[in-house]
Amino acid sequence: MFVRRLAAAQIGATFNFYREGDGAAVRRRRLLEYLEQRGGAELLLVGEAAGYRGARVSGIPFTSERQLTGEGPAEATATIVQRTLAEVGLEALCWNVVPTHPGTPSSNRRPTRAEVAAARPFLEQIASGRRVLAVGRLAAAATGAPYVRHPSHGGAAEFRAGLLRFAAGGRL
Repeated sequence: MFVRRLAAAQIGATFNFYREGDGAAVRRRRLLEYLEQRGGAELLLVGEAAGYRGARVSGIPFTSERQLTGEGPAEATATIVQRTLAEVGLEALCWNVVPTHPGTPSSNRRPTRAEVAAARPFLEQIASGRRVLAVGRLAAAATGAPYVRHPSHGGAAEFRAGLLRFAAGGRL
């Protein structure tokens, strides 16, 4: 039901890759399986929005097609996030403030306030009953959750350090 509602949603001028484009049915199935597999995760890692090389192609937040199939585009943030979660030993459900893609097939843009507001019901449903950790400033502003540095643009070490502090029970 959740994935069906998401596929039907129009979130501002974002591209809903769960409804449109080649592979939309595969992306919906992957997301459904991912949500079922991670349903018991107590931690929700929330980013800004789906990226053009990441979830727009794979259907799973903070995951690239290359990670899933060994082919297709790789996405640096997805690689860093998944590797760091595994290294630190944190089980997390990953999501985005805006689960659809703001941008073009070859670029990202920051989601608008209206897009963040339109996506809020999906975030609230996913976050219900979980501890939320925001990856990046927009996610922190949208969720009010503790912030860890986004791993892009040289932030991988700070992202890892933030997750380590969180995993150890430290304050962020």
